[in-house]
Amino acid sequence: MDEQNWFEKMKNFYDSMIARYGNQTATPNLYEMIQELEERVNVLEEKYQGALYDIKRLEEENIETTNTLYEIMHNIDAVDARIDILHTDNNE
Repeated sequence: MDEQNWFEKMKNFYDSMIARYGNQTATPNLYEMIQELEERVNVLEEKYQGALYDIKRLEEENIETTNTLYEIMHNIDAVDARIDILHTDNNE
């Protein structure tokens, strides 16, 4: 069920109950509770989208860091191999 439709249906249901039975001042006011829940859901959705963006950015940074580390390891291995060649040449 679509979330916006759910909230609208709940508001419409509450409005129809008020029209039918009255007592809009009853506590807790269901209509206000639904509005507050809707606001909270919207805030959570915004935070969720922000978290998804942060996660994607961190994953990209992790890939870049991993690639850089592999590149450094490859360079170290190449230097190590050259040192071995020079050491072998000097000992002969």
